[in-house]
Order: sequence, then structure tokens, then C-alpha cells
Amino acid sequence: MKTKVGNIVAALSMAGLLISLSPSATAAKPADTPEIRAAAQHATTRSDHEAVAKYYEDAAKQTQVKAEEQKELLEHYENKSYLYGRRAQDLQAHAYAQVRDYEQAIEANIKEASLHRQMASKLNENHAASASNTPDVVNGL
Repeated sequence: MKTKVGNIVAALSMAGLLISLSPSATAAKPADTPEIRAAAQHATTRSDHEAVAKYYEDAAKQTQVKAEEQKELLEHYENKSYLYGRRAQDLQAHAYAQVRDYEQAIEANIKEASLHRQMASKLNENHAASASNTPDVVNGL
């Protein structure tokens, strides 16, 4: 009897330790750092906006991976809630909140990327339009 209880306690302790140390257990970090904010504010060329858009797209992909991990963890908590006793509902609620936060961050990052792609496209169109409107100098005219 003591061996079973000891094994269960050890397994729960190890699971708790692994969960607390995993990077997906931390709150969803927004991709909006001071550096990227400065880059976005000072973006003047098409390539600047494309670089900022790529940053937000990469952040969305990384966050999507974290969201998938949390979804798998949530499914595990739901299917194996008997392993966690009284903490099962708390763990489920936490994992669900993490998934929701990650999905909101993904949506915000995709919107930012789309916005910067549109700005890059408009700069490209404006550059093409201004290039076609410049008169050619022919024979010194």
C-alpha cells in the first residue's frame, strides 16, 4: 500500500515539476517588444515593412506551436483527470486559459503582419506609380 501511494506521489510531483518548468506553462508573451515597436514605427521602405511582417508571422507560428502543446495537455487533463485528484479542474482551467491567451496572441500577430504587408504593398504601388509618372529626358528636353 505504501509503495503505491509513494509511486503516485512521486509521479504527481514529477509531473508538476515538468509542467512548471516547461516553456508553455508561462503566460503567452506578446510579440510586441520595444525593439519591434521601434522597427515598426521607423519602417519607411517596403523591405522594412516586410521584415516587420515576417517577424509577426514567425511569432504567430511559434505561438501556434505553444497553443498546440497546451491543447494536448488540456486533452490529457480531461482524459486522465483521475490522476490529478482535486487539482484536475484547476489544471484543466489553466490549460484552457493558456490556449485562449495563445490564440488571442496568434490573432493579434497575424493582424499586425497583415497590416505591415499591406503597407509594404502600398509603398510598392506608390513607387511603381511615381516611377511611371517621371518624364524621360530625351535629347536634352
